[in-house]
Amino acid sequence: MIFFNSVVQYDSDLSMRTLSTPSPALICPPSSQTFINGKGSSTSSSSITGETVAMVHAPPSTCLPRPHIRPASRLQKEHAPIDILPDPVFLQIFSHLPTNQLCRCARVCRRWYNLAWDPRLWRTIRLTGDTIHIDRALRVLTRRLCQDTPNVCLMLETVIVSGCRRLTDRGLYTIAECCPELRRLEASGCYNISNEAVFDIVSRCPNLEYLDVSGCSKVTCISLTREATIKLSPMHGKQISIRYLDMTDCFVLEDEGLHTIAAHCTQLTHLYLRRCVRITDEGLRYLVIYCTSVKELSVSDCRFISDFGLREIAKLESRLRYLSIAHCSRITDVGIRYIAKYCSKLRYLNARGCEGITDHGLEYLAKNCGKLKSLDIGKCPLVSDAGLEFLALNCFNLKRLSLKSCESITGRGLQIVAANCFDLQMLNIQDCDITVEALRFVKRHCKRCVIEHTNPAFF
Repeated sequence: MIFFNSVVQYDSDLSMRTLSTPSPALICPPSSQTFINGKGSSTSSSSITGETVAMVHAPPSTCLPRPHIRPASRLQKEHAPIDILPDPVFLQIFSHLPTNQLCRCARVCRRWYNLAWDPRLWRTIRLTGDTIHIDRALRVLTRRLCQDTPNVCLMLETVIVSGCRRLTDRGLYTIAECCPELRRLEASGCYNISNEAVFDIVSRCPNLEYLDVSGCSKVTCISLTREATIKLSPMHGKQISIRYLDMTDCFVLEDEGLHTIAAHCTQLTHLYLRRCVRITDEGLRYLVIYCTSVKELSVSDCRFISDFGLREIAKLESRLRYLSIAHCSRITDVGIRYIAKYCSKLRYLNARGCEGITDHGLEYLAKNCGKLKSLDIGKCPLVSDAGLEFLALNCFNLKRLSLKSCESITGRGLQIVAANCFDLQMLNIQDCDITVEALRFVKRHCKRCVIEHTNPAFF
């Protein structure tokens, strides 16, 4: 009760807000209220209803104007129990709060205000939600963080705005202008941003290593701006330091765009192109020429990828550890043989829905990729118990296996797998005709295995 009273008293000064004062930004929902003289009063910095807005308030005052002071009881004069905590403990607690809650903590009292804006707490900005006026929020936050170092946020390294559908190029321009030390940007599902803003980010943030623009359908390429190319070419080499790039659901991405990405982002190690339906084998050829360090690659649901594309991917050789080619219907045993022959250190393969894969392809894979830990060959109707036997006798470290809707699989194949792969942790046999006895055999030999099945008799 004492703590609540102190919050009410300090919040009474926050009704005076200004957009010109460099003070804390608050990311508050439209229904939030500020206490004024003990009564709730709605506050907003925008006339638009139904949205979350960014508000700037003056720092909390340590006292109230004399006419409002009431005689305090003995209990009110005592400190709230939380005030006993030292500053390092407060900082540790605040470090686990999302951005909007941290901003609200800055409103409690002057001590919390100073602690909440400690630069060590602002290495990351995390804002999510459809109702946030995200462009304004980023502008106000960066303005406050630039207070000690004018026009530059030297501490800010990560910005996460995934799902903020109202984010536009203006918001990214703000980040690019104020955050030169940015290392990670997650903007998945922000379909209003375009190439120009992304180019500005990668040009002004030379340390950017992690970029997630999945679901940003207007993004068709990753490159430097023309001005940056001219200015930085002698020392920058026209290269971008991005290592992790997720362009899932960027439907407009074509081979030409992938060529530009590969030529500029030569340090790529993780690349995800799920459902980039215009990519072909030619795009993968460009990728392998420039990006020789790729460890993880996903081209799931890229319907134009064929065995020729896998032949290009196989040139990554032992560096490739993760490959997803799910639902690439043009892939057959020929492509799997290329991967098995040259990518001997492959750990993860998702080939679900590749109906051209047979037991022969699985044999090549098992005999050459003995360190395989995760395999998904669901909806491959030509894979049978014979293929599982090759797998069980060569891949002893297998931990995850999905055989969903593999019509030719029987309990015999599963028993061979269970008898040899003791470390199996996940087995998906949904929509497979497997007896209860076979399932119990698997459970006895692989005690830690979670079995996903559709047999109501087994539980």
